[in-house]
Amino acid sequence: MKPKVIEKESFRVAGYQFEANLQEIMGSDLVSRTVARLGEEADLFQNKLGNHLYLVQVYPMKEAFDAAKDPFTTMVGYEVTGEEAPDGAILHTVEKNTYVAYTHKGPESDLPHSYDYLYGTWLRENGYMSLGYDFELWDERYKPEERDNEIDLFIAVRKL
Repeated sequence: MKPKVIEKESFRVAGYQFEANLQEIMGSDLVSRTVARLGEEADLFQNKLGNHLYLVQVYPMKEAFDAAKDPFTTMVGYEVTGEEAPDGAILHTVEKNTYVAYTHKGPESDLPHSYDYLYGTWLRENGYMSLGYDFELWDERYKPEERDNEIDLFIAVRKL
C-alpha cells in the first residue's frame, strides 16, 4: 500500500504509558511488557471497543529530535468510549486530524524502515510536516514477527 492522506475522527485510548527513547524501549521490552499487562487486565477496561490495540507515540517538538536518544511518550491501550479508565491507567484523546496512513507489511523488526521512509522521505517529497505524534493500529492482522504481519501507521500532519 502506498501512503495516503486521510482525515480521521477523534477517538479515545485507555491504557498505560511510559516515557523513554527507542534504545530504552527495545532494551527493556517496555512495549511487550505493557501489552502483557493490558492482556492480564483486559476485563478492567469495561468500555473498550474490541480487542484491537493502539500504540500512540508523542514526540517533543524540538529541533534535531532523535527517537533513538531523546525520550518521548508512548501509550498502549484499547479504543474506548466514555470518560473512565481503570485505576492506574490513562485516558488519551487522539484528536481529529489529517494523517498520512500507511500499512506496514512484514515482521515488526522491519518497522523502522517504514518509519524512516515516511518521516525521512515521503513527508518531505509530498510537502507535509509532522505534528509531533503518530499511532499504530494492532488488530487481527498483527503477528509481530510473522511475514504476513500488518500494522496500520498514522502520522499526524499538516500541509506546508
